[in-house]
Amino acid sequence: MTPTNHLEELNTKTLLSRILIPLTWLLFFGNVATLIYYYSDFPTWNYEDLFQINGFSIVIWTVVTFFSSVVQMYASNYMKGFKKKPKFLILCLAFSLFVMLFVIANNIILLVTFWLVMGLIMARLIGIDSEWKEAQHASKFARYNYIAGTLFLALAVGVLAYSSGSYTVDGILASLDTTPQWVSTVAALCIIVSAIIQSAIFPFHRWLLSAMTSPTPASALMHAGFVNGAGILLTIFAPLLFTANVLLLIFIIGGVTAIIAQFSKLLQVNVKQKLACSTIAQMSFMVMQCGLGFFTAAITHLILHGFYKAYLFLSAGEGIQNALPKKPENMVIKPVQTIVIIIAAVLGGILFGYITGKGITLDSGLFLTFIVAITVGQVVYNVLNQKALSVSQKLLLTPLLIIVGIGVYALVFNGVTVLMHDMPMSHVAIPLTITHIVFGIVFLIAFYVMLSGRYRTIPWLYVKLMNMSQPVSKSIVSFKTK
Repeated sequence: MTPTNHLEELNTKTLLSRILIPLTWLLFFGNVATLIYYYSDFPTWNYEDLFQINGFSIVIWTVVTFFSSVVQMYASNYMKGFKKKPKFLILCLAFSLFVMLFVIANNIILLVTFWLVMGLIMARLIGIDSEWKEAQHASKFARYNYIAGTLFLALAVGVLAYSSGSYTVDGILASLDTTPQWVSTVAALCIIVSAIIQSAIFPFHRWLLSAMTSPTPASALMHAGFVNGAGILLTIFAPLLFTANVLLLIFIIGGVTAIIAQFSKLLQVNVKQKLACSTIAQMSFMVMQCGLGFFTAAITHLILHGFYKAYLFLSAGEGIQNALPKKPENMVIKPVQTIVIIIAAVLGGILFGYITGKGITLDSGLFLTFIVAITVGQVVYNVLNQKALSVSQKLLLTPLLIIVGIGVYALVFNGVTVLMHDMPMSHVAIPLTITHIVFGIVFLIAFYVMLSGRYRTIPWLYVKLMNMSQPVSKSIVSFKTK
């Protein structure tokens, strides 16, 4: 290649960035303007029986276009000199567009098609470097999982369409009263499997751990805008899940995965693997919120998690030094700190109940408040681990972060609930059961074991969790390079 041709190629890449990035930002600001204009009374627009746009879809559009814009800007510098950079930018925009199409698809054929294309594009992003064999194996493994998830979704909507005689999501949900119970149950179970595959919920978590071979911008987009798919899919079919009476099953699946992922995260020495385990844990909390009947809370969780995880991935390079193998430090929570955390959590729960109206009666809203407190507690854990902070600073910042964090969560939750007012069965509290209470106790015990580091004194548990949190072998560096 002559110097002139090489210069023309670089100019072409720059021109592509100058076109795609502003275009994605334009989509984002257009969505924001629409949300602001219609906020208090969002209408529903239908295009025949193919597409339906409402407040829920615009919320997802806004989130996805924002993350896509940020990732593309980051990638334009991060991937300088990488020959697949133009392809990466195009795939980022294409992924965003197909997510946008998926959330407004009313026709079941379009719904399944867009779900599949989303996965195929993400698999291409994971394996964007065709010369890196480990990345290609991770891409292939992820693709198999996505295709399997699509088949389960296709089976679910196919059975429902055959039973109801309707080929639209609206039509299927409207006919649930006359749908045989076995049809509803089979379809609901298939949708659950499809959802948890995409969100890397146990036992389908290894594709996400293996996908850490992808470029950091691809990881950021994956964790901020793709693995959240379970919350979106389960929300769309919320009435079916109520009819099939599978909410408790969803709650248990999320709860078990959350405990496993939280412990697995503590064993990792690689920054991206830590972040992957963290994402699996947070997606588990999102799934648990669906199992509590609060699908609007699940959407709130995926939004806040998306912001948090996108930032962590795009700044992952700064944490490499902290992730070097070293002897783990036993973290001791002093009695005074424990009392402060408990008091702050209670006050935060009261604030959440005051703002949202949840957690003030003996129903699933009480456990929702508990999950929010646990989620914010992860931030507190990070604060207490900072060596630069004195004891007095920790005592001051801990309750402040807990209360402010829970308050912000509550405000976003209220906003999302207003925008999703026309989504059927998306915000319905269910009675508390002994299963909820048992999981609450288990979470408290697990949180204490994590903070105290006692899990390191149980060899069989340590080995079991380490083995469960490994990516597939061929996605680990194991090939000779030229």
